[in-house]
Amino acid sequence: MIREERIPVTRTARYATLGAAGPHVEQVWFVLPLSRFYLDPEVAQGTRPRRVGASWMTREDRLSEIHDYVRYLDTLAAQVLSAWSGPSPRVVVLGFSQGAATAARWVATGGVTTHRLVLWAGGLPPDLDLGKSGDVLSGAALTLVVGTRDAYVSREVREDEEQRLRANEVRFELHSYDGGHEIHPEQLLKLARSI
Repeated sequence: MIREERIPVTRTARYATLGAAGPHVEQVWFVLPLSRFYLDPEVAQGTRPRRVGASWMTREDRLSEIHDYVRYLDTLAAQVLSAWSGPSPRVVVLGFSQGAATAARWVATGGVTTHRLVLWAGGLPPDLDLGKSGDVLSGAALTLVVGTRDAYVSREVREDEEQRLRANEVRFELHSYDGGHEIHPEQLLKLARSI
């Protein structure tokens, strides 16, 4: 009989930074975009590079994946924030598209203290228990951002999300912009200035 087992392993993960730590820094943003995978089928050698798409996880071994990426993000936050010897800057977590569910899970179940959680063109994972994590999300100044022409976040989807949050007494702000499933630069700057 085959049994499925699990062991924790160390994995190398990369991340990118913009700017440098120092006393002048008032905010640190953790931005969670889409994770990568290839969109194109194999292409002949010497032709154009394969396009990279995204997915934080699939249904395969899902709970272990969630546990692993929350642990990874906690480790990343500890590493980044260790650069400050004095008071830490305000932490903003922005999840875009599929990264929104990842960001919400991290803030709700991880160890990071967040001053603002921005879910951009995405939402809370349906399995996140808002009865248990609603206070944490409210305390993280939950902000939803969506484009008026987003092909993946329809008006019905957005309204369902708002209704779910209100039903669980989770405080949130809603911002919209004229655009699609993208980070809208003007809206991002406006949001950043308000923090």
